[in-house]
Amino acid sequence: MSLPINQERMQELRQRLLQEKKELEERVGRNDHYQLSSALRDSIAELSAYDNHPADIGSETFERGKDLALLEREAFRLKRVEAALERMDTGEYGRCKECGAFISPERLDAMPTADHCAEHEPRSEISERRPVEEQFLRRPFGRHSKDEEDVTGFDGEDAWQIVSSWGNSNSPAMAEDNNIEEYDSVHIEAGENEGFVEPLESFLATDITGKHVSVVRNRQYYRYLDANEGDHLLEPDEYYDDR
Repeated sequence: MSLPINQERMQELRQRLLQEKKELEERVGRNDHYQLSSALRDSIAELSAYDNHPADIGSETFERGKDLALLEREAFRLKRVEAALERMDTGEYGRCKECGAFISPERLDAMPTADHCAEHEPRSEISERRPVEEQFLRRPFGRHSKDEEDVTGFDGEDAWQIVSSWGNSNSPAMAEDNNIEEYDSVHIEAGENEGFVEPLESFLATDITGKHVSVVRNRQYYRYLDANEGDHLLEPDEYYDDR
């Protein structure tokens, strides 16, 4: 079975690959491997690459990272071009490595280095490879947080919540809630109900018989009214004067 491209077209693709290989090699050599052949200290004309302030070297560090990425890209491209030329010499050029079928002429014309058909192109698949660090990274408070395990018991996050309620270095701008009026509400889950489910339960009280109902005007009580909950007609007119 013959290739889907004739010898004349094969020679045209070979010339394109040879030209691209030459350009890649010249580009890397002309740029002195993207300035990576010289030390970082040489580019900043200082005795030390780490000057009085780390931000002084921020631009140089960024440029060095960019140079590394460009060099890796060129090296990867050059490797694919050389592999395509080698397949031409062995007669394997134009066949998919996965299924063995011929690669369409249109695909080879657009990407002469193609070694897979469009259906089996591995780079079109979403990689499931994850950084190895994720095996050791844990959510906040690590194994001491039980929030994702449907556990309502006291855990590490609750311990930190109690400690931080006595004060920390956070400002209202760093709070979880963006509507903070006091520093007592800065710590995490400051608005969490403690000892009750509904705010109403925190300020309604009864005696031992359960017949005489009274109202404890605490912080939750005032928040309940300010949120327009309940019936305000049951509250005496001097409510706001007392506040």
